[in-house]
Amino acid sequence: MAHEAAEQDGLYIYGIINNSGELDFGPIGIGGREERVYAVIHNDIAAVVSRTVVKEFEPRRANMIAHQKVLEAVMVSHAVLPVRFSTVSPGHDDMKVEKILEEDYLRLKKLLVKMEGKKEMGLKVMANEEKVYESIITGYDNIRYLRDKLINLPPEKTHYQRVKIGELVAAALEKEVGTYKDAVLDALSPIAEEVKVNDSYGSMMVLNAAFLIRTAREEEFDRAVNALDDRYHDMMTFKYVGTLPPYNFVNISINIKGR
Repeated sequence: MAHEAAEQDGLYIYGIINNSGELDFGPIGIGGREERVYAVIHNDIAAVVSRTVVKEFEPRRANMIAHQKVLEAVMVSHAVLPVRFSTVSPGHDDMKVEKILEEDYLRLKKLLVKMEGKKEMGLKVMANEEKVYESIITGYDNIRYLRDKLINLPPEKTHYQRVKIGELVAAALEKEVGTYKDAVLDALSPIAEEVKVNDSYGSMMVLNAAFLIRTAREEEFDRAVNALDDRYHDMMTFKYVGTLPPYNFVNISINIKGR
């Protein structure tokens, strides 16, 4: 029974950092057992790990928050390459993790150099539905003309005309949202090292993007976001999140099979 239990031991790997000395981030490990999070070192790089049991961690909110909490603690003092969620090396043997670092040293070191002094900032922009529709009615003469023409007529006699108006409004909405998206990206992209535009959800989402920013330009980026918010506050809502691990720009996959 003891042997079977030992086979379930593992080390959860959160991320990779530049580091050559001992580190202890405290008892904040994933799994709810208050396991110590520490660094396993090879040369001048290290894996941030904690003890766990070997299993597939479900991407539930509690697990994702625990994973994120560790990375946020690490980011206070180090640039970090996030490792894919639920990466567990079998056994409580630091040497196995050191071997992983040794074998993949050149790739990891190159990525660490690339990410040094940079951070990810997230931005979601939502259009104000009422204001956008008002602007469409005001700015598109053909839509306003058709709407005014039908406004006092019974719906049952103007079905096809109303469908046509709906189609025109949908096309105008897509155009307007695209214009706002371009305006935001034109203002922010020159400040960023890289930009990742992610999928939007819903017709009113203008932008769902991540920006890789040099720490030295963070205040400049903040000012640019605030200026956009001031300019478009009637038309759009800005949800600005940072500082984040650079998930959108590097997410390390580590082969732990057979180790």
